[in-house]
Amino acid sequence: MPIYNKLVRDKIPEVIESTGKKFSTRILTEDEYITELKKKSFEELEEYIHTNNDKDAIEELADLLEIIHAFAEYHGTIFDEIEEVRKSKEKKRGGFKEKVFLIEVEDTQD
Repeated sequence: MPIYNKLVRDKIPEVIESTGKKFSTRILTEDEYITELKKKSFEELEEYIHTNNDKDAIEELADLLEIIHAFAEYHGTIFDEIEEVRKSKEKKRGGFKEKVFLIEVEDTQD
């Protein structure tokens, strides 16, 4: 029997059960949950990095977005509030649309 030891989406046990397979789960503590959610974010980002077409990229971005929603809830906010902070930062500092790549900055105060 494969051992996964990882955070999964809420309905995955139902999906596994519908196939007739046996499984075991447990509910994480709050500390365990945030630790595992952070690990899951890296897992999903890694999967996005290794995509090679738009369809797969969009699937992985959706997974990352689901994790961001979970992070927001964990931190007592909602996605809309995070989006407002993002917009504010974009207004002050810009986004990434222009593809600016900073090479170096000379310190002229010497």
